[in-house]
Amino acid sequence: MKDALAIHRWLLAHQIHHEIVRLPRPLTCSDELPEVLGVTPDRCLCVSLFEVSARGRTHEVAVVSAVNSCPGPAAVGAALRAHRVTPASAYTVNAATDYAHGLVCPLLLPDDLTVLVDQRLLGRIDPDEVVHTATGERRTALRVRAIHLFDLVAAKPVDLTTAHRRGPASLVSPMRTA
Repeated sequence: MKDALAIHRWLLAHQIHHEIVRLPRPLTCSDELPEVLGVTPDRCLCVSLFEVSARGRTHEVAVVSAVNSCPGPAAVGAALRAHRVTPASAYTVNAATDYAHGLVCPLLLPDDLTVLVDQRLLGRIDPDEVVHTATGERRTALRVRAIHLFDLVAAKPVDLTTAHRRGPASLVSPMRTA
């Protein structure tokens, strides 16, 4: 499993100024970052993994978003025009990302994993602002400038608002709770 040290070394190799923050209490998921760090939720990023069925094949898709606006399966299905979208199981998240479920960092994701970034992030966050994300570990978080994070994440910006949907309705599974 990837961890804070792997992220730290990778960012150092890319000469990116960052900070690995030691947390006062362990996280169970990225959604707890704002409370633990005392920052606004729109500056804390999470990665959600979905299993997407389209054109007769199923594959995983990772979505980077703010913790206060994580997209549901319907929004991902509409953006990808998929037939079926479900949140990935904990096992699938761990296997597909090599991070612990709920603590996936947007960096160091496998090259063969499709990664999308919620377009709303790019409009809401000033590139010079600091953002926070999980590191795969329960007791650490990554603090980095938004411009560096978005430059390093190999992701396609997409509109994840379901109101702009075109085409026939997709069969989208409701969000499961863990």
